[in-house]
Amino acid sequence: MVQHYPALSRPLQPVCSVCIANYNGVDLLADCIDSILAQAGDIEVEIIVHDDASNDDSVAWLRARYPQVELLASAENVGFCVGNNRMAAHARGEFLLLFNNDAALAPDALATLLQLARASEHGAVLTLPQYDWTCGTLVDRGCLLDPFYNPVPNLDAARAQVAMTIGACLWIAREAWNAIGGFPEWMESIGEDLYVCCAARLRGASVRCAPGSGYRHRQGHSFGGNRASGGLSTTFRRRRLSERNKTAVLFICTPSFAMWPLLWLHLLALGGEGLLLAAIKRDGKIWSEIYAPAIASPWRNAAAWGRHRREMQQQRKATLGSYFHQFTPLLRKIRLLMAFGIPQVRGR
Repeated sequence: MVQHYPALSRPLQPVCSVCIANYNGVDLLADCIDSILAQAGDIEVEIIVHDDASNDDSVAWLRARYPQVELLASAENVGFCVGNNRMAAHARGEFLLLFNNDAALAPDALATLLQLARASEHGAVLTLPQYDWTCGTLVDRGCLLDPFYNPVPNLDAARAQVAMTIGACLWIAREAWNAIGGFPEWMESIGEDLYVCCAARLRGASVRCAPGSGYRHRQGHSFGGNRASGGLSTTFRRRRLSERNKTAVLFICTPSFAMWPLLWLHLLALGGEGLLLAAIKRDGKIWSEIYAPAIASPWRNAAAWGRHRREMQQQRKATLGSYFHQFTPLLRKIRLLMAFGIPQVRGR
């Protein structure tokens, strides 16, 4: 059940619908929403917030402080994918900006994204340079992908096209979003951005990062994130969803014959990684709760993923070369291991 609290003043024909998924983010939302309200340029914008059954008084606070925000309050916690799909279905803008509640836009961000969208082909997925909230350093200009669909941050200002954008700031035409089908809700909260970007590129669209402007992001503050602070740290749930969902995107989106050899290499690498990590940590549940389910997922979900793959590949316009053009042979996990050592796996 979703309680709808309409905005007191809603634009008649918004150009952009900014969609913010919130869960217990009452301490974050002011910076996020204020940055949207302070945007330069005469752009009609509607702001939609989906509250995912927060218990920190987010709903009452939003209604009192931001009556101009369209609020969808869920009675139960449904997850990031469902929340964003609900907001997209409710939106009226020509474009959607899916934006994290722990981030804030630069003053010219929406004008920059709109200008790039008008100059890009239909269906393009766009993002902005991401900067760390605390120190202001550049985090990425979108991401490339390694052969096993692990995101590799792009820091090259001269590189306009990338393989994916992190879901903290993802711009897409609402029509293109609907054609893709939005986020697969069974993914829950990890890898949905990877899926949308790969699906868009498979359909012949590009993923681009704007050359200027940007957004600041408290990485990992709301949905887990990928920030390495004092070493790599993850949770059982996050790692389980990440490995399963990357496997799913590889299975569903990889064009033609390339999928099968890549899938087998991916599963072999996952198996070796899982056995080694479980042995080093002396914790068999790392294998049984994270890696074994991910390795088994193509067979457990063969019917559903197979149907999804056939539907996606029937819409394919990208060639094998153009699809893989934004991939890099450098293995992301090896580079992280060399830089930060063995990851910590905490909480179940």
